[in-house]
Amino acid sequence: MSTASVPFRPGTVLADLLPASRTRDVVLVAGGAALMGLAAQLSVKVPGLVVPITGQTFAALLVGTALGARRGFLSLALYTLVGMAGVPWFAGGTAGAGGATFGYVLGMLLASTVVGALARRGADRSVLRTAGAMVAGSAIVYAVGVPYLALATGMSASAAVAAGMTPFLIGDALKAALAMGLLPAAWKLVGRRG
Repeated sequence: MSTASVPFRPGTVLADLLPASRTRDVVLVAGGAALMGLAAQLSVKVPGLVVPITGQTFAALLVGTALGARRGFLSLALYTLVGMAGVPWFAGGTAGAGGATFGYVLGMLLASTVVGALARRGADRSVLRTAGAMVAGSAIVYAVGVPYLALATGMSASAAVAAGMTPFLIGDALKAALAMGLLPAAWKLVGRRG
């Protein structure tokens, strides 16, 4: 499906299809933060890995593409600030800043913003463009999370890549494939209703 086949103006993200109001935006931002908190609880600690397997990356990228850059950033900022303030909704029910995996939270905040900006340019309306947005978002998460992991734990760069990125690439590919099916399908569905 091409972007041209969708009857919505350029610069529109899925959240923009809801009636515009400040209440809508507040609910969407809070809902995005809550989705992140829930996705973080889908956490599997794998022996030998410092970083748990969670649903957070998928949720962060989905929040960004569905809400757009501004609301995506605000959702992830709210999630981050509330977790730093002590609410135990980071991976595995943890809270606070400074842990070895906190860099991934910061990377997700940035990634959500970037994929939201890409979605405003239609990156969520076709399978291939969605794939590109998901790869870019995942790369941002790792670009921030892996160096932070290395600094926080004293690992070498190669050890941090081996512990904090390589084991997660297959799961990220599966999450990207899910997004590649969901997002363009959602646009197709609303295009038929519109």
